[in-house]
Amino acid sequence: MATKDRHVIASIAGGWSVHASGASRASRRFERQSDAVRYARDLARRERTNLYVHRRDGTVKRWDSYADDRSPQRGKRG
Repeated sequence: MATKDRHVIASIAGGWSVHASGASRASRRFERQSDAVRYARDLARRERTNLYVHRRDGTVKRWDSYADDRSPQRGKRG
């Protein structure tokens, strides 16, 4: 079964969107990035997938793994 990692990305219309990997449409949109991250983190925990938070320029700001292991891995890029 393929995992649907979650991505928090800047929305073209403004604000922030939560997308599943490979999805063309957002699962939900938010005005603030912090609200989008909170929602996406809950989904990633429930689905045991990865969460990628992007900057406005599209680069990965941080990632969290909620895969089958018991403690989440965290990463941060520059």
